[in-house]
Amino acid sequence: MARLRDPEQGCPWDRQQTNASLVPFTLEEAYEVADAIEAGDDMHFCDELGDLLFQIVFYARIAEEEQRFRFEDVVQAICEKLIRRHPHVFGDENIESAEAQNKAWEEHKKKERASKLTDTNGNSGEQPSELDGVSHALPALVRAQKLQRRAARVGFDWDTVEGVWQKFEEELQEIREAGNDARAIEDEIGDLLFTAVNLARFLNVDAETALRKANHKFSRRFRRVEDLVREGGGDMQAMSVAELDRVWNAAKSEEEGS
Repeated sequence: MARLRDPEQGCPWDRQQTNASLVPFTLEEAYEVADAIEAGDDMHFCDELGDLLFQIVFYARIAEEEQRFRFEDVVQAICEKLIRRHPHVFGDENIESAEAQNKAWEEHKKKERASKLTDTNGNSGEQPSELDGVSHALPALVRAQKLQRRAARVGFDWDTVEGVWQKFEEELQEIREAGNDARAIEDEIGDLLFTAVNLARFLNVDAETALRKANHKFSRRFRRVEDLVREGGGDMQAMSVAELDRVWNAAKSEEEGS
């Protein structure tokens, strides 16, 4: 990485990168790791992990050039954090279940977030919130899940899933009532999606994973629709919605019957 970033003999593209310019590539690499895991392709998985690691090395090299920190500091920081958050492994605490560990982990994180708000004199510049540390840069579905889980920890939650169903139906009706008001429609659809994530949480479904799988399923079935239309000598653009729907159902039946 130092060679790639060398001011005189390095790569022009690598030299001009900044922390901000690397962010889209980092997000892309993280999703490609997820794709490789879902595909069950170990060689591809290994390759994508290397690409993701490269992003971390890249950030660390930029920081070292600016004399802020080094790659070794990144590794040391995560080692210290893991030790601090696992006193039942590296210390004397006794935690007997994964559920108890999750609770203890969140308590450690909460204390860490609170300490970041406190200066060296013990004065806090702002009041801590249960939502502190939920990154704005997360994908919207992931962030919605995290916000809801944080709120639920302090009792801000529905008593049963029936309450979420009622809220979902209420939000759906509000979209219908929004008429042609584009801003209101956007706002109400946002509320509906947020409630859908809440429903997924109550039903123990990861909303991001569910939508990613739905995207894959749609892509797979749409490609089959294209194949079926071509095999029949047709043209999708010339077909009616009803005709396309019949082909879609045929593609769906093939998949469900296989």
